[in-house]
Amino acid sequence: MFKHLLLPTDGSKLSDIAVERGIQFAKETGARVTFVHVMPEYAVDAFVEFPSAAQASFNDFMKATEETAKSVLGAAQSRANAAGVSIDTVSIRHGQPWKAIIDVAGGRACDLIFMASHGRRGLSALVLGSETHKVLTHSTIPVLVFR
Repeated sequence: MFKHLLLPTDGSKLSDIAVERGIQFAKETGARVTFVHVMPEYAVDAFVEFPSAAQASFNDFMKATEETAKSVLGAAQSRANAAGVSIDTVSIRHGQPWKAIIDVAGGRACDLIFMASHGRRGLSALVLGSETHKVLTHSTIPVLVFR
């Protein structure tokens, strides 16, 4: 039924569990997986007085987020390889993770997005928002939410 899963991962504990379940789902269905990690964009501080300090901070930020992406995707790749699941990895920098997830799914011809949700409800869901909810709202392909 589903042949190509997109599995977003941010390295959180819940995301790691979803990676395990997504790999298991892919193995059982014979699907391949594309793991995606969305790196945040650098936010410029409007009150920085010294551009050189901002530049160093920018470089540190870029390096740290790239190292995180490499680590998170490497861990997911190792798990998938151990399970014998065919995979690809994508790291992308974007200010709206939900949009990046949908764009990667479309660009890679995925037929299912398999992602975790923290399951926030009430005021915290309203105030904090939810990348998963935004993907559910805007995606034109099926989304399987793991909680």
